[in-house]
Amino acid sequence: MSEILDRHAAAALTLPAGKLIIGGRDVQSGSGGEAIHVNPTTGQGQARIPLAGLSEINQAVDAARAALPAWSGLAPSQRRDFLQAIAERLRAEGESLATMAALEHGATKAGVLYGQIPFVYNWFAYYAGWADKLDGRYSSGAAAGPFELVIPEPYGVVAAILPWNGPLGALGMKVAPALAAGNTVVIKPPESAPFMAIRFGEIARDLGVPDGVVNIVVGGVEAGEALVRHPGIDKISFTGSPATARKISASAAGVLTPLVLELGGKSANLVFPDADIEATASYASTFPFTNAGQICVMPSRLLVHADIYETVLDRVSTLTQARVVGDPLDQATFMGPMFTRAARDRVLDQVERAAARRDVSITAGGKRLGGAHADGWFVEPTIIADPDPGSELSQTELFGPVIAVHRFEDEAQAVRIANSTEYGLAAYVQTRNLDRALRVARGLRAGGVYVNGTYPTFNPNLAFGGVGASGHGREGGAWGIEEFVRPKTISISVQGVS
Repeated sequence: MSEILDRHAAAALTLPAGKLIIGGRDVQSGSGGEAIHVNPTTGQGQARIPLAGLSEINQAVDAARAALPAWSGLAPSQRRDFLQAIAERLRAEGESLATMAALEHGATKAGVLYGQIPFVYNWFAYYAGWADKLDGRYSSGAAAGPFELVIPEPYGVVAAILPWNGPLGALGMKVAPALAAGNTVVIKPPESAPFMAIRFGEIARDLGVPDGVVNIVVGGVEAGEALVRHPGIDKISFTGSPATARKISASAAGVLTPLVLELGGKSANLVFPDADIEATASYASTFPFTNAGQICVMPSRLLVHADIYETVLDRVSTLTQARVVGDPLDQATFMGPMFTRAARDRVLDQVERAAARRDVSITAGGKRLGGAHADGWFVEPTIIADPDPGSELSQTELFGPVIAVHRFEDEAQAVRIANSTEYGLAAYVQTRNLDRALRVARGLRAGGVYVNGTYPTFNPNLAFGGVGASGHGREGGAWGIEEFVRPKTISISVQGVS
């Protein structure tokens, strides 16, 4: 354990100082108090984080409001250049950002460096390209009628509320299109994952983004409540749980603030008899365990046709057992710790309760790590076979490294099981039959369907978002930037105009 502690202590030198950034100024204390950030690998505190309260939220919204006219009034090409510069800097700092992620929320350094860094670069570069392409529309009416057009305008001040499990990606999906469209932003990362958002604020400032355009207010419940109730916020973009989203929606309703909500998921991966079994097993034993399964879009339910059920289950279980779990700073590690002790204990409790049923079997994992990792929040990647599709394990978002495996007899049953939860974020299909792929995709209740090993959100051209308890609104593509502009109609009578 001492080797891990030494490695993490040295790596912690890359972390930015805990602070808020408001109107371009570093704020070293907040009326919300302070928090001790705990490293999920070691279980030890590693930084003090000042927390925003009502006072700092008011200051940040005021700063964003004051900066709005100049930022929205910039030539679109200038906003484009700022965003492209941010993209380049994020990519250049990939090594240190990946280290921060490992210390902050336990993501593997290698996974962030080769996954999240290209991801966030692509999203910022993509929306940089949109900044000078937001065109209006001329409405052609009668020749003698008025001259009529519709122009896009930014909403104004956007509250971007980031999740703890992927703050870097959320910056690309929320902040990039908001800034490209001419909005200013108040970014609220949670106190449990503040570092990458703080570093982002520093980068924007270093690159000359005008003061007040980007504000960072680390905070908890008090800060979040103050932000979503604030009458100076023109739109809210939130990623998190449905339970929190319901509270945000209720609070925002008082000031009629519109929202984009990207929420949880309990996505199903449907495997048909003609699927490539080896490719399917590799996909099913890697993707769902990324970030210790703590990503909303993960296929945490594996639905397999009865004809190949045992073969697929055996192969997925074998591959899962071979995945290396450990220190996220180690390049050989496939999966790091869970985010908190409470999350670890919650997952282990669900696994224990599922294992108590005689008709259910655990074919891989199911335990916490001991030895050098005993003080961290580690859970083995776990496969649970044959739980009831209506059980709590199969219906609720566990948000951990656990896959529930179900069998089905035909296509209709597979789609019925997949659609049986309240969520509708993503679904996955493995088949060589194009007709079936299209037919099943149409029948699945999900915001996106990914066939034969494809992944959501990696292409910023595409729309991403859910239905039902998985939220509403879209991120990505033209849909993503349209969330941050509102059309204004202008009608001009040309009779007698000289």
